[in-house]
Amino acid sequence: MHGESSSGQLTEVADWRRPLTGDPLTDLLGAMLAVAGELELPVVLERFVQVSAELTGARYGAINVLDPHGTSTTFVYTGVPTAVAAALRTAPHAQGVLGQIPEVGVLRLADLREHPSFRGFPREHPPMGSFLGASVRVGPRVYGQLYLSEKDGGFTQADEDVVLALSAAAGVALANAQLYAEAEHREHWLRAGQDITTMLLEGIDEEEALDHIAATAREVAGADTAALALPGVGGELLIELAVGYASDRILGARMPRGGRAWTVMTEGKGLTTPSLSAARSVAVPVMRAFGPALYAPLRSTGRDMGVLILLRRIGATPFDESDLATAESFAAQAALAYVLAGARHAQDLASLLDERERIARDLHDLAIQQLFATGMQLETVRRRAARGVDPSELIDIVDQALDNVDASVRQIRHIVHELHDPDAASGLVERLRREASLARTGLGFAPSFVVSLDGVTVVDGGLEEDRLDERVGAELTSDVVAVVREGLANAARHAHASSVIVRVTVTGTGPLGIVLVEVQDDGTGLPAHRDRRSGTGNLASRARQHRGTFSLGVPPDGRGTLLTWEAPLG
Repeated sequence: MHGESSSGQLTEVADWRRPLTGDPLTDLLGAMLAVAGELELPVVLERFVQVSAELTGARYGAINVLDPHGTSTTFVYTGVPTAVAAALRTAPHAQGVLGQIPEVGVLRLADLREHPSFRGFPREHPPMGSFLGASVRVGPRVYGQLYLSEKDGGFTQADEDVVLALSAAAGVALANAQLYAEAEHREHWLRAGQDITTMLLEGIDEEEALDHIAATAREVAGADTAALALPGVGGELLIELAVGYASDRILGARMPRGGRAWTVMTEGKGLTTPSLSAARSVAVPVMRAFGPALYAPLRSTGRDMGVLILLRRIGATPFDESDLATAESFAAQAALAYVLAGARHAQDLASLLDERERIARDLHDLAIQQLFATGMQLETVRRRAARGVDPSELIDIVDQALDNVDASVRQIRHIVHELHDPDAASGLVERLRREASLARTGLGFAPSFVVSLDGVTVVDGGLEEDRLDERVGAELTSDVVAVVREGLANAARHAHASSVIVRVTVTGTGPLGIVLVEVQDDGTGLPAHRDRRSGTGNLASRARQHRGTFSLGVPPDGRGTLLTWEAPLG
């Protein structure tokens, strides 16, 4: 029952026994219910093979799931020793004697070796004589074939009836299992799309968003490689991002006009290819290194943004219509979120421009007008001094002018300070409390934070708060808050943690004093390979500006991630 296949997966049925009553009808009904009562596809296949072998008395049993070309995609067996199955390694095509199994009915042989179509057994294959084979249909098409062999005395008409009844029950169970699997698959795609939308609307970096779209699509689709082909300079369509198997080989590849990617992007409709390696025409030669492929347009409100390309290795199971429909929906949702994020960015930019106009008005209406008045006062002093007026009469005017200059300087400083940091008027503890509150949404819980000054815990409104703010200073306070913000954002995006604690410790004064920031989580820890460091690069840059240090490592208890940032006070 074995042969060669490039993609068939061999699975041994776990031992599953049910007591037989001795009544054939009762046993058959119980077996049919056992098969039909499952929703998980692998379990349905295992139950079907097991009860078929048990009720017919066959020593060996297997179901061979076939693709439209008769190639095995899944092979579930029972009775064959594991070591023997490992030596065989591959599942059979529906050829030779197996190719004679009818789509309706059964093939019953006293000895399959005597059949004219018998082509011999592979090496290590156990000897088999008596044989009973039947097609398992799901709707109008043949889903796979049931093989039973080696029954003492040979198979009978009663065995045929049992197999036909079980095959019908299995067809219904498999149809239900497929619907269940497709529903779960669609739900997974939907959750992935929602996650992308949330990340984009929370202000994730554009490059990181694209990377996350590709990585998520690859995982959910069961693809080996995912790539994004995006429009570039001069209207070129280039693969600007790729993750997974052989991604470095296709990164930067140009998608020529008229090819699959261009067609999908311009027509707004996805497509699948059973195998790029076997396709008659492939516009990009490097793509022949892959087998099945799926192309989904990244399009929103009529705007062509690119193409999502999912690839599997040569010989892998092709993408089906369900894969294409869910991938198209995911790509459309990701594209829409991308457009909305861009619109929000434009809105933020407009708000920034409005704020700059307000600041310009403040400078004009307050500081500049005050300086203009001061200038007129000084002009009065000059004219009177030219006429020889007693200098003592000019003292009051000069004093008023000096007061106005001082007021103008304070006003300009206040405006510039607001421009630099609208929160600068708040203390460090208050600003850290605000960051913790804002991080609650991304983390799903409120992080803890502890601020201490020379070993004493500082609380909001406490006596030590003013001393803390005076010692740290406004500029360093802003950097401390930025470090905490970045640490909490990283924990929310990557850590999958259940708790996060922020510790800010200030000790000493002047150049010998230090401020130490620690953000610790109990999440998944640092990845083995980190290919993005934009956020941590900012933290390192802030540390260098203050002649400080930054590190990202593992906490003493070995769980999660510990961000450490330190800078001198002076």
